Amino acid sequence: MPNTKSAIRRVRRVKKQTTVNRLRKSKYRSAIKKMEDLIKSGKKEEIKSFFSKYQSILMQVAKSGAINKKTASRKISKISKKIK
Repeated sequence: MPNTKSAIRRVRRVKKQTTVNRLRKSKYRSAIKKMEDLIKSGKKEEIKSFFSKYQSILMQVAKSGAINKKTASRKISKISKKIK
């Protein structure tokens, strides 16, 4: 247990941030799964329409720091190669 006032506040802050990061990572994982399912189904129009949203989600999560920016870029690049 934290002993000082600042440590108590820090625990509260970390708890809130953990929930926020979990939500962001969940959003990130679900976007990846949706994109993979669309690629497996082979629906070109749906893939192209979702791709911009997919990029946006990944970069938002990377910007917040929940995942590394290079990881997001790598995932986007890999998917764009599969689409072409």
